[in-house]
Amino acid sequence: MSVEQNAGRPPTLGEAWRAGANRLGQAGVEEANADAELLLLYALGIGKAELLRDWREAFPEGKSEAWLELLERRATGLPVQYVIGEQYFYGRAFEVTNAVLIPRPETELLAEAVLQAGDALWPEECASEARSLAKKDWANGAEEAGRTFPVVLDVGTGSGALAVTLAAERPAWRINASDLSEAALQVARSNARKHEADERILFVQGDLLQPFLSSAAGGGMAVDILVSNPPYIPSSDIPDLQREVRDHEPRLALDGGEDGLNPYRAMAGQLKELPRLPRIVAWEVGAGQARDVAELLRAAADWTEIRFVTDYAGIERHVVAIR
Repeated sequence: MSVEQNAGRPPTLGEAWRAGANRLGQAGVEEANADAELLLLYALGIGKAELLRDWREAFPEGKSEAWLELLERRATGLPVQYVIGEQYFYGRAFEVTNAVLIPRPETELLAEAVLQAGDALWPEECASEARSLAKKDWANGAEEAGRTFPVVLDVGTGSGALAVTLAAERPAWRINASDLSEAALQVARSNARKHEADERILFVQGDLLQPFLSSAAGGGMAVDILVSNPPYIPSSDIPDLQREVRDHEPRLALDGGEDGLNPYRAMAGQLKELPRLPRIVAWEVGAGQARDVAELLRAAADWTEIRFVTDYAGIERHVVAIR
């Protein structure tokens, strides 16, 4: 494929987009039109409003090679987010590499559920006071005038999308984030720096809750809010996943064992080994897994409420236990 002239003139931006979408469609890309547009914006370094404004303008000759290279990378099945190295989550741009799972829109609903549940248990009477406290005394514990803010743990943080979002939205909350993959933690740390949250997030390498148990070094960590989007795809389902996911996203972040529930079983069994039982546990789950995960939580502890959050497709995507 090339950016060819049309009737002796360079192609317009609109014509270049159409040719790119056709190339991706021929390669089996499902969202060919949307992905071609995203790649075009990235190649030109412009926003959508500028693209619409300049739709009939000539494609810049100096951008042709980069544009075609982007299209060819996407045509191989590499997710468009990995091609451009970015994905938006909760209104913020996050760096993504093939070391981390690409943040999904439905996970934004998990962040929202945690924010709402946390505010109900730890109301912030004065947001400006909370921000001031977070900046001056985070390392010594977010307590002042009898007000205590929660300690949050994001297990399997990946890109850090959840941890950074919670830190940005609630600056006084004490955020901790863990992952088994050091490569993933490097991406998460980079995203925390990008969004000026790196001084308020403690990153830890380790397997699920193991580094935070009472038996761990230092006596573990007392957690108030436990949030996680762990691997939940049954091992036997992975070969049938969309090629972009199957061939390019990290298997460590996908494979949940024989029935996809292994991480939930492990974490539910570890809850009572923490220095204290969290007041909120919020987990993302796979389709059809919510009720089974809720039973694991009920068997692990007594909860005042266990609620389900449905995603945009009407699937029970998140389980939130509160006590």
